[in-house]
Amino acid sequence: MTTSGPSDRPEGGTERQNWVERRREKIRAEIDRNRRGDYTVPTWVLALALVLIVGGWLALIFLA
Repeated sequence: MTTSGPSDRPEGGTERQNWVERRREKIRAEIDRNRRGDYTVPTWVLALALVLIVGGWLALIFLA
């Protein structure tokens, strides 16, 4: 197992600042898309809806 030394990557503060800035830019871009009406439903929401529909249908079949 190898560990990266301090010379292998930039300082943690700079790396974290870059991550925060990228995250902010992604959020800004998403807000802009939503304002234009280009929003999409996240995949996990669609999967949850499908599970609830199938579960309700099965409950009706087996509990009726």
